[in-house]
Amino acid sequence: MNKIPDNNKYSELLGNIGKLLEKSRKAAIQKVNNILVQTYWNIGKRIVEFEQGGKEKADYGSELLKRLSNDLKERFGKGFSRSNLQYMRLLYLKYQKYQTLSGKLSWSHYVEILSISDELTRSFYEKQCNSENWSVRELKRQIDSGLFQRIALSKDKKGVLKLAKEGQLFENVEDIIKDPYVFEFLNIPENYRHSEKELENRLIDELGHFLLELGKGFAFIGRQFRITLNNTHYFVDLVFYHRILKCFVLIDLKLAKANHQDIGQMNLYLNYFKNEENETDDNEPIGIILAADKDKILVEYATGSISNQLFVSKYQLYLPDKHLLEQELKYLLEQENIKNKKSQERL
Repeated sequence: MNKIPDNNKYSELLGNIGKLLEKSRKAAIQKVNNILVQTYWNIGKRIVEFEQGGKEKADYGSELLKRLSNDLKERFGKGFSRSNLQYMRLLYLKYQKYQTLSGKLSWSHYVEILSISDELTRSFYEKQCNSENWSVRELKRQIDSGLFQRIALSKDKKGVLKLAKEGQLFENVEDIIKDPYVFEFLNIPENYRHSEKELENRLIDELGHFLLELGKGFAFIGRQFRITLNNTHYFVDLVFYHRILKCFVLIDLKLAKANHQDIGQMNLYLNYFKNEENETDDNEPIGIILAADKDKILVEYATGSISNQLFVSKYQLYLPDKHLLEQELKYLLEQENIKNKKSQERL
């Protein structure tokens, strides 16, 4: 008579086999993706070499790509549309050394990245996608929300160039702050009158998207965190912990323009966490007031004497105008160039 296996040991066995299968499947998919990207890179290389030999420009509407697309589809089926061949060509032109391509990114990732014409912007999304393991859907969302421009507008020229070259590095507190934050994933109509509670509920319901918007390193701790002082209760809307900066991040949501009372209240929360919640190896907490609007001058004066790490950022419920963000970034870089030029002239 066969002995019935111990349930706990059997569950452990089943779990271990499951992990092995998942790991091998992921490795197999990754290998297929790498082979596909390498193949398409080589196709792009051959198209460019043929084009250069025949002195024909293989742009999107060229006869070469039309003919090649028709013949390849007839022989090998789908996947060889004229636009796909153009992306293969671009892949080689932008990455003429195959070794510079990331082994983590799929062909679909590269199609999205190659659609970005600006070199600085394209480089940023490639680095960030690689370091944060974005899916293709997440990559599209970050491009559509103008993530690069939103972060870059808070930096000087050197900071922008570093951001494009290395991706977003968390070296100081300011690196985790965005302005504005974009919550288009909540699907709240622009003129719909919602409450702070509803906004909070929706952010929690869409926690995955919210964490993606906050950025790398955020771990959710809780909501409506209660602080009691002299029998009076205060509640922090959302509490996170940043694994890289090793500190609590407190977030308060405001439907209207942030005022000095909101800033004072957040300062109280930060002082409480610093003294009552921080462990020995925790760094000082960060406070972010997310408001529908803000007065920069008021914020400057209200935070002027505060030693805590307190920030006020706007949020919006719709995707930003990327063209406007690009213009603002271009203007910032031009102003930096003028400033540097004047400095050099004085020397």
